[in-house]
Amino acid sequence: MSDVKKIKLGSQGLEVSAIGLGCMGMSGGYGPAKPEAEMIGVIHHAINSGVTHLDTSDVYGPHTNEILVGKALKGVKREDVQLATKFGIKFGGSIGQAEIHGEPEYVRACCEASLKRLDVDYIDLY
Repeated sequence: MSDVKKIKLGSQGLEVSAIGLGCMGMSGGYGPAKPEAEMIGVIHHAINSGVTHLDTSDVYGPHTNEILVGKALKGVKREDVQLATKFGIKFGGSIGQAEIHGEPEYVRACCEASLKRLDVDYIDLY
């Protein structure tokens, strides 16, 4: 692994690489979804280069980006990666129509679903 600078994120002591990898574009956030095997390779390359902070969300894909990141983490020591994912946006029936949700029940359900899609026991930043 390369010697990428580490920084403290927030006040809870979470240490992450100063450079993170945002994974949104891998699952169609900026156009068509990219080939899964290639994107897993990109994630592995980033980790092998010293990037330890990966960012995803339940709305990327939707849901497919968390599944992709989860697949990429197979064979990677979980404690070597700081994983961030997000929640709170529900898309309506009309294109571009979104609702923001932060109710405790919704947050818990989203977190549990993200843990399952990512196939991990914990999320570092939620």
